[in-house]
Amino acid sequence: MNTSPPVRPLLEIRDLSVRFATPNKEFDAAKDVSLTIHAGERVALVGESGSGKSVTAASILGLLPYPQASHPGGSILFEGEELLGANEKTLRGVRGSRIGMIFQEPMLSLNPLHTVEKQICETLIVHKRLKEPVAHQRALQLLEQVRIRDPERQLKSWPHQLSGGQRQRVMIAMALANEPRLLIADEPTTAVDVTTQAQILVLLDELCQQLDMALLLITHDLGVVRKTTDRVYVMQGGKVVESGNTDQIFQAPSQTYTRTLIEAEPKTRRAGSTASGKVLLEAHELGVWFDVRKGLLRHTVDYVRAVDGVSLTLRAGRTVGVVGESGSGKTTLALALLRLTQSRGAICFKGQRIDGVSRKALQPLRRQMQIVFQDPFGSLSPRMNVGGIVAEGLEAHGLVERPDQDSKVIEALREVGLEPDTRWRYPHEFSGGQRQRIALARALILKPELIVLDEPTSALDRAVQSQMIDLLLRLQEIYGLSYLFISHDLRVVRALADEIIVMRSGRVVEQGGAEQIFCAPQDDYTRSLIKAAMDFEVWNGETLEQ
Repeated sequence: MNTSPPVRPLLEIRDLSVRFATPNKEFDAAKDVSLTIHAGERVALVGESGSGKSVTAASILGLLPYPQASHPGGSILFEGEELLGANEKTLRGVRGSRIGMIFQEPMLSLNPLHTVEKQICETLIVHKRLKEPVAHQRALQLLEQVRIRDPERQLKSWPHQLSGGQRQRVMIAMALANEPRLLIADEPTTAVDVTTQAQILVLLDELCQQLDMALLLITHDLGVVRKTTDRVYVMQGGKVVESGNTDQIFQAPSQTYTRTLIEAEPKTRRAGSTASGKVLLEAHELGVWFDVRKGLLRHTVDYVRAVDGVSLTLRAGRTVGVVGESGSGKTTLALALLRLTQSRGAICFKGQRIDGVSRKALQPLRRQMQIVFQDPFGSLSPRMNVGGIVAEGLEAHGLVERPDQDSKVIEALREVGLEPDTRWRYPHEFSGGQRQRIALARALILKPELIVLDEPTSALDRAVQSQMIDLLLRLQEIYGLSYLFISHDLRVVRALADEIIVMRSGRVVEQGGAEQIFCAPQDDYTRSLIKAAMDFEVWNGETLEQ
């Protein structure tokens, strides 16, 4: 008989509860959550936006906004050491050294006043006592590991100079710097394209094996879960409703909620648009170039062509999808079209040239051109409650008297699936997916003609993604909205777009109708994106080959 004692879990959470106190009420974000992770094991925590996944993970390292947050009960044991209620010195010894964390919103987590090199090297110098030259070489290796192009140059970059996907890869590099025993990855692939996502998943799998590192993966992407993890915990309403081996959960889920998550997928492409076809937005040979300066006098020696010679036409009531790898220029293109960054080339909105007009002359058109940014937390003021954030545009444009604003805010929040009571709360009290819906409500309240959607569904689970797609299509039909839809998720693009632009390294490699692009792509790069996105599923009646 085998009498050896059972192996102690690396991490054990027992009956953990998380409570938040707001000026108006208290609510439980997580209640009686229990889970275990053993050394080298890969465990997923899944559930819809707001189900309590991130607050559970943040509790492990004591990263919640205390004292507004509290723990009515529970225990968190890491290698036998109690972390819940531990003092700051104990937690500092664990954070970044024994437990690494990849945060959901990298722009919030990266210091805007420090370069990438300084931020990666800081954790190496503090925890491993490395000298600066050695830390520099290690930082360079880490950027190469996470597949960042031109790592030497990117080390000198500031966070705002990187794309969303590049910032997320920098966060991964920082989390892996000290080779932790446990890596908590909160939506590590939401801001990256499908090809980079595959590379990151392979990288995480290799590191788990090489370092005997455990992984707690928090995600809404069940395709990632199925490929990556050994066990799954499913959360709903702050509670764990189901757990088990990954194969068991996917093949025979016991809970209706779990089955709903697994089966939820964006619908196939809608029928052709019935829009009138009037041109709303047009650009010709649009370019955004950034100076590369060197030498003591900082002379310009070259240019980074973030957007290079892009032309497009967006008609009223239609959707143009922009896809491509992280760093391909998608977001920069959108900012240029809205005159939020300097550019060259012609831009026309409703038949009027706007590329050369002053900011004052452009102001009356701002209400008709709205944007939902990729990083919702970075675009929502932490000093304003949700009601103030959503109503901000009404005040700026003088559209509604103050006494009537509240009813407009409630209407906008309901349109995006949020309760009216949420208008009294602040952005930090919401999940990433809920913050994206707040950002969408802020844009919709002005009833614009054009909305630029920069990864608006990246932090949403599949069920809520489908709801968001249905909402966007319904609003488009009701108000005749036009969308410029930027995404790395080709399944979502397929459900929304009438036309598609495929970008790579700042240039358009393919452009045309959605059906043409998806069913008969002409460019090898487009074909590789579609293959990666569909994960070898049956596409257009044929099985994609690797």
